[in-house]
Amino acid sequence: MDHKGRQDRLRNVLGSNRIDALLVTHLPNIRYLCGFTGSAGALLVREAGSTFFTDGRYTAQAWSQVQGAKVVIVRRSPSVAAGEWLAAKAKTRITVGIESEHLTVAERSRLHAVLEKEIKLRAAPPLVERFRMIKDREEIERIRAAVLLGASLFDIALKTIRPGVKETEVAAEMEYAARSRGAEGMSFETIIASGPRSALPHGRASDAAIPARGFVVGDFGVILSGYCSDMTRTVYVGKITPKARRMYEAVREAQQAGLDAVKPGVSVGRVDREARKSLQRRKLGNHFTHSTGHGVGLEIHEAPRIAKGQSENLCPGMVITIEPGAYVPGFGGVRIEDMVVVTESGCEVLTPTSKELITI
Repeated sequence: MDHKGRQDRLRNVLGSNRIDALLVTHLPNIRYLCGFTGSAGALLVREAGSTFFTDGRYTAQAWSQVQGAKVVIVRRSPSVAAGEWLAAKAKTRITVGIESEHLTVAERSRLHAVLEKEIKLRAAPPLVERFRMIKDREEIERIRAAVLLGASLFDIALKTIRPGVKETEVAAEMEYAARSRGAEGMSFETIIASGPRSALPHGRASDAAIPARGFVVGDFGVILSGYCSDMTRTVYVGKITPKARRMYEAVREAQQAGLDAVKPGVSVGRVDREARKSLQRRKLGNHFTHSTGHGVGLEIHEAPRIAKGQSENLCPGMVITIEPGAYVPGFGGVRIEDMVVVTESGCEVLTPTSKELITI
């Protein structure tokens, strides 16, 4: 990956955002810009060049991973050390942008304490996150591989889901298979929600036993080569009722309506609206209680957010989820989720798994 090129792009927009330098402290942004994958670091990007700060635990790792930036090993907080280094170097009044959503109040106070009066801190807009919205070819291939690995876990779920089996047992089998097949980890805590618990949109696997009849929602993903996957499938245990079948088909239609709306130039708000309108026609609109999707990449939730009121237009290279759902308390819930990449003419569905209703 061209980390230096990414830093150059960032340098090109500093001036238009009224900052002379950007102090990058959010670890996924650091990884995106210079390749470092450790748990402590700060990257200072200036017109004159980039400097990466980390502590002695990561000396060898920084020297082997960091690209496009000078490496400085420090004995204190990397962000504070970056401030001290900048204070010693600065010869004129400058404005340093910070990632305010990722810098604690305590860390910002410590940073203030070491800066000279000539150095002003300013909350910067999410510059790196905006670059990260558009994936390059290598990123898309990594995501594609993560999606395929994640999708393979659905077969494990189908073999494990049975009445009386605990939700945590299903999640454990899936997570063991993920690791065995090369995943670095799960991209979020696995959701296995059965029976009435399937009406919980984020019903993480519990010690509840899968009932003899009802929906089971499985939402899961893996991290592979640093990139995340995310998918949801819903199955039914026992003899399905007409009401449950209608509910499943309504969500499936809504998910397809969302997919059909994904095209370059279309606003994310419109994609959400098309999925929501489909469920409203089936009298389930009030039971769709979350957004239609989100971006996925180095993090499981990235920009853009596919939701009501959002105006971002889709662009080729964006990787997003489409995941409408319906949740009826006391009865159950259904969610169907695919990952897609926006193309020049529409979108490519990356998730290979069938969405036909499966009964167990």
